[in-house]
Amino acid sequence: MLQWFCLGWILGVACMGKMWLDWHAGAWAALCAAGICLAAEKILQPYLQRAPIFIQIITISLSVLLGAGMGFGYANGRLDQRLAHTVHEPAQRELIVYIQRLNELGENGIQQKMTVLNHPAGGQQDADLQYLAYLPKAKAAAEQQNLALGRYYRLQGELKPAHSYATAGAFDQEKWHLQQNIASGFRVQRIEPLTVQQLYAIGYGQQLKQHQRLMPQLALKVEQQRLNFREFIQHQPLKHQGLLLALLTGDESLLSRETKAQFQRFGISHLLAISGPHVLVFAMILCWLLQRMIARCRPQLYLAMPRQHVLIFPFLSCAAVYCAFAGFEIPALRTLLMCALGSLLLLMQQRLQPLKLLIYSASLLLLIDPFSILSAAFWLSYGACFILLRIYQTLQQQKHQLSRESGWKRRALISLKLLAESQWKIFLALFPLMALFFKQVSWITPFSNIAAIPWLGLIAVPLDLTAALSYYVSEALSALLFQLNDLCLSLLLAFLDLLDRLFAPELQPVAMNAYMLAALALSLLILFLPRGLAPKGWAILGVLALLLQGSMPYPFELTVLDVGQGQAVFIREQQRSLMVDMGGNYDEEKFSVGRQIIQPFLSVNAVSELDQLVLTHLDQDHSGGYFSIQHQLSIRELYSSEKVNAPAPSQFDYCRQGQRWQWSKSVSIEVLSPKPTQLRTASSNKNESSCVLYVQVQDAYPYRSFLLMGDAGWPTEFQLLQDYPNLKADVLVLGHHGSRHSSAYAFLKVLQPKLAVASAGKFNRYGHPSALTQARLAQLHIPLLSTPQQGSIQFQQQGHQMRLRYARDGWKWLRRNQPADSGRAISD
Repeated sequence: MLQWFCLGWILGVACMGKMWLDWHAGAWAALCAAGICLAAEKILQPYLQRAPIFIQIITISLSVLLGAGMGFGYANGRLDQRLAHTVHEPAQRELIVYIQRLNELGENGIQQKMTVLNHPAGGQQDADLQYLAYLPKAKAAAEQQNLALGRYYRLQGELKPAHSYATAGAFDQEKWHLQQNIASGFRVQRIEPLTVQQLYAIGYGQQLKQHQRLMPQLALKVEQQRLNFREFIQHQPLKHQGLLLALLTGDESLLSRETKAQFQRFGISHLLAISGPHVLVFAMILCWLLQRMIARCRPQLYLAMPRQHVLIFPFLSCAAVYCAFAGFEIPALRTLLMCALGSLLLLMQQRLQPLKLLIYSASLLLLIDPFSILSAAFWLSYGACFILLRIYQTLQQQKHQLSRESGWKRRALISLKLLAESQWKIFLALFPLMALFFKQVSWITPFSNIAAIPWLGLIAVPLDLTAALSYYVSEALSALLFQLNDLCLSLLLAFLDLLDRLFAPELQPVAMNAYMLAALALSLLILFLPRGLAPKGWAILGVLALLLQGSMPYPFELTVLDVGQGQAVFIREQQRSLMVDMGGNYDEEKFSVGRQIIQPFLSVNAVSELDQLVLTHLDQDHSGGYFSIQHQLSIRELYSSEKVNAPAPSQFDYCRQGQRWQWSKSVSIEVLSPKPTQLRTASSNKNESSCVLYVQVQDAYPYRSFLLMGDAGWPTEFQLLQDYPNLKADVLVLGHHGSRHSSAYAFLKVLQPKLAVASAGKFNRYGHPSALTQARLAQLHIPLLSTPQQGSIQFQQQGHQMRLRYARDGWKWLRRNQPADSGRAISD
C-alpha cells in the first residue's frame, strides 16, 4: 500500500499549478497519511493476499487517491507560498542582498543568484527570497564591479520579472524561475558593499545570525571551493577548461557555445550533469579497488563485518562528495537519495526492488523540494535510473554466462554488447520524455553514448576527481593531472569531430502530440516493466493507439500564438494546416522565435509539414521566425506580398486580392488585400501591402468569421470598406498589433466584431495595443484580448460551438487577470 500511496503522491505533485481545487496539505499531514498506509499494509497484508481481486483493486485505488490528494495539496500550498513573492511588473528598486551561491559566467554578462533581505515593497522578508541579478560583463570589468561570495550589498537597479511565451511547446521561463526559487530578475545599475556593522545599524541583525549558523556556513564553504576550482582551472594552460570544470562540479560557466552545441547534437549533454551515471561508475571503481585491497591485505575484516557494510559507507561518501560539488542540484540529490535508500535496504537485509526504490526516492525528493517536479531533469534522471536498474537485472541474469567465459577478449565482447544494448534501450525508453521536453532528438545518440559514456565515466570523470582531490595536497600535481585529462578529452572531442564530418548529425524535430506520446510511452512502459507485472503483448495496444491517432481532436482550430512583439497565427482543419506569419525577434541569432517558439509549437501539434504559409509582409516581427527555420520546416506553398526565395520544394506565389482557398464545405480562406497593383510598391510600403485574410467557418457559433489584418492601417481599412461594404467579422485580429494608426473607429463600427485580438509583446516599447485603440474598442463595447495577458488565444470547434481557450489558463503561475468567460463558448 505504501508504494501505491507514494505513486499517487508523485502524480499529485505532478499536477502542481492546476486550478482544480484550492486544497492545501502540510508535510506532517502527508507523513501521517504515509504512516497510516504503511501500518495498514503490515496489518492487512495477510488478508489482502487472499482477498478477491476487486478488493485488492479497491485498496490500491484508495491508496493512490489518498497519495494524489495529499501530493496535490502539498504542492498547491508550496506553490501559493512561492507565487506570493513573485514579481510581475518592472520597477526601479533598492535591494539589500546576501551572496551565498556561485555566479554563472556567460558570453555577454554574469548571472548571480542572491538572497534578498528586504522586500521590494518595503519591510523585511523571508531569508529564502531569491532574485537573479544580471551584470553586463563589459560594465563589470570596466568598473571592477563584482558580487563576492559571503558578502552583503546594497544594489540599485531595475526589477526584470520573468514573462513566458505562453505558447504550447515553448520554453516556460516563469516555470523555470519557480523551480529555481527566483522571485524576479534584477538588472544591476549600482553596487555598494555593506559591512556587518552597517547591517546591524539598519536592522538586519536577525538575518546575519541565521547566515552564521552551521549549515549555511558549510554551504558557503562548498560554494567557495567550487569557485576556487573554477579559478584554478581558468588559470591553467588547458584547451578544454569548460569541459573539465563542467565534469567536475557541473559549472558550465567556462564551457564554449560550440562544445555545448556539439554535445546537444550528439545527445550527450546529460553527461555534463553530475548525476547517477557519474556517481555509480566512480563509486563502483572505488569500491572495487577497496575490495581488492581488503582481500589482499585484511581479508579477515569480512569475518567481523559483512562485505556490504564495509563498502556501503565509501559508496555513500562518493555520492555526498558529488552532491556538494554539483551544488545539490536535482540530479545529484536524486543520486544521493537513491544511494541512501538502497544502502538502507541492504543494511536491513531487505530485498532490493528497483521499482519501489525509484518510487520511494522520488517521493522523498518531492517532499524535500516539490518544485523538482517542474524540471525535465527529474523525469529524465528517474527514467534513466529505471532503465539502468532493469539493465542491472539483465546483467545479473547474464552473470553466469560471463563467469563461464575464460578469455578476456570474449568477456570484453560480451560487455560491449551489453553496453550497446543498454544504450538503445535507454534511447527508446526516454524517447517520449525527450520529445516531450526538448521536441527534438538526434539519431546518433545511442552510438555516441557507447563511446562517450565509458570514456568519460571510466577515464575522464575519475581523473577529474583525482586531480581535484590532489589539489589539496599539491597544486602542481593537480595541474599535471588536469593536463592529462585535457589530453583525454581532446581525444574524445577529436572522435566527435570526425563523426561530425562523416555524418553531420542534426537535431531532428519530433512532430508528436500529447496523445501520440502517451500511447508510445504506454507501450514502452509495458515493454520495460519487470516480468510478470503485465503481459508484453499488451504493448501492441499503445502502438495501435499511436497509429490510429492520425486526425486532430477538433474539426477546426485557429490559434493566435504568443510570440512577443510580432504575429503568428496557426489554422488547421483536419489534415490541412496553414500559418499566417511566424513572428520574429530583432536578433534571431540571440533568441530565435522560429526555433524556440514556432517549431516547438508545430511539433507538439504533430505538424511536420505545413500546407501553406502566408507571410503578410517581410517585416522582421512577422517573417523573421520563418527565415530562421526555412531549411528545417517543409512548406508546400508560400505566399507573401514581396518576393521570397523559398527553398525547394516550397512553391512561391504573391498573395493578392481575390485568391480563395476552399478547404472544405465549411472552411474557406480568402485574400482581401493587397490589390495586384499594390505589389509593385510592396517593398517601400510594407504595412499597407500586408496580406489581409478572411477566414470563414460555416455552421459554427458564436465565432464563424475571422479577419486577419497583418500590419495594415487606416488606408487599407478604408479600401476594404470600399471593396467590401458588407464585410463583417466575428473576430478581428487587430492590424499592426493594435497601434493607434490602425483599427479606425469607422472601420470597427462597420465591421462590428464580437471580439478583438491584439498580438503584442509584454512591456513592448511601442505601447501596443495603444490606449487610443483600446478606447475605441471600449466605446463600441468590443471585448479585447491580448497575447501578453491571455497568452496564445485558441478558437476550437467542438460540434457547432467555437470554444475560446487561453494558454495562460493552463497553469497557475501563468494566470493573469482573465475575463470571466475563459474557456467557454461565448454566445450572443
